[in-house]
Amino acid sequence: MDETAELPTQEQRYRIRMQRKKAVVDSAIVRADKKKGLLLLLTGNGKGKSSSGFGMIARALGHGMRVGVAQFIKGHSNTGEEAFFRQQNNVIWHVLGEGFTWDTQDLVRDTATAQRGWKIAQQMLQDSSLDLILLDELTYPLKYGWLDLATVLDDLKNRPAMQHVVITGRGAPEALYAAVDTVTEMHDKKHAFQAGIQAQAGIDL
Repeated sequence: MDETAELPTQEQRYRIRMQRKKAVVDSAIVRADKKKGLLLLLTGNGKGKSSSGFGMIARALGHGMRVGVAQFIKGHSNTGEEAFFRQQNNVIWHVLGEGFTWDTQDLVRDTATAQRGWKIAQQMLQDSSLDLILLDELTYPLKYGWLDLATVLDDLKNRPAMQHVVITGRGAPEALYAAVDTVTEMHDKKHAFQAGIQAQAGIDL
């Protein structure tokens, strides 16, 4: 008798493996029975943190949700994201910064700018009509001490129960890691800028 004839075929092994995988996934879906507004952190030194946040905005708009954007560092309005999303219904967009810190080089001014911006963000975080808020590059005002971390965490905690918030930026403080529901760290393996290639419209801005 040929014993190899009793061995499962590649297709059978694949089907068994996928059946096991499906059982694991289905079980996890059943356990995930809670619903709440999520707090997400996109951080790390890699490219794509803000881009990921803007992708979630597009997804939310596709579901008919109302979205708010607050940008804490950028002080100009020449990005493709802003040009596109300002044309969409259900989007509130605030550019709250005055440019990169290495351009302004003024601690008092940068602190005052961030604190004015946070007052606007606070209003957004109290607005239950906003389903999703992107606090773009918020980590920098926290990292440099322009904003009081305890105040920011308290405002985030006391937002409407079903409001989702996405925070982006490098150097997120550990207390923010602890407060959020989901953390994604992005890391560069290779970046065109390191080879002297300029930022490209549609890719980087």
